[in-house]
Amino acid sequence: MQEPTGPQVPTPPPLEGKRDLIVDIFLQADGILRPGWRFLFYVLIALALFYFFGLTGDVWRQLGVNAIWRGLISEASLVIAAFLPAVIMARLEGRTFADYGFPPQRAFRKFFWIGAVWGFAALTLLLLVLRASSVFYFGGIALHGVRILKFALFYALYFILVSFFEEFLFRGYTLYTGSTSVGFWPSAVIFSLLFGGVHLMNSGESPVGALAAAAIGLFFCLTVRRTGDLWFAIGFHTSWNWAQSFLYSVPNSGTKMTGHLTNSTLQGPVWLSGGSVGPEGSALCFLLIVVLWVIFSRVYPDAKYPRLAEPRFIAEEPPLSISNL
Repeated sequence: MQEPTGPQVPTPPPLEGKRDLIVDIFLQADGILRPGWRFLFYVLIALALFYFFGLTGDVWRQLGVNAIWRGLISEASLVIAAFLPAVIMARLEGRTFADYGFPPQRAFRKFFWIGAVWGFAALTLLLLVLRASSVFYFGGIALHGVRILKFALFYALYFILVSFFEEFLFRGYTLYTGSTSVGFWPSAVIFSLLFGGVHLMNSGESPVGALAAAAIGLFFCLTVRRTGDLWFAIGFHTSWNWAQSFLYSVPNSGTKMTGHLTNSTLQGPVWLSGGSVGPEGSALCFLLIVVLWVIFSRVYPDAKYPRLAEPRFIAEEPPLSISNL
């Protein structure tokens, strides 16, 4: 005699279809996070680090650290906040920093120094034109003796850190990741506009100066595209800022730095001189960027970036991804 059985419980449908959909939302066919998620994770980690290092600012102040040295510490912290998330993401993606336009083996070599010469020459040319237009005057020497060397070296280090932070944040990991999604030039335009917009956070900046920053940022994207990495842009950015803030002692995005070399002045029509913003607020700065773009395009005609090859994982070591965490 057959035993009575209770009500039959329906068998749930297999979850494979739902799981595959979830995996597809996060991962590409090669098992790596999609560009949008990679960008989001990078930004979230960076923001957390920015917040953490921001909290340490009061600590240095309470310890009596001089403001100029606090500025250097702050820039070093920003460099860490920009690079550390990329270290994590490189491990997730199975890539190297060379893929993100920052090959360490090319640090401070050919393209850095070529870029430094271009940046110094470009700013010098702009200021000579402003001087010929009677809106800029070099002025007398404001520093003397060993203080000249001390501040020259300090600002060289300071602006190297500034360049590392700004170039890698806007044209390093982010530009590469955007290029894998929407293409190089759309990403270049987006991050250059963001670069200009961030400059509006400077107390002395103006919309014209921010637009000039966006334009020079787009030129830096061109240099990355044609040289294959960030080192030309880092060299250009460093020497421009150093010459602008220390050597020629004009405002940098509205700020005149402590320990500048000369008592230079800008006067006359703001559209021409840049006024309190500095030469980046001058209409001639846009003309200079066009000239730089044309000359650079002729000197370096071939695109070498980005390298969108398959990830290069370490032999016999699988990449980290959402599916195997």
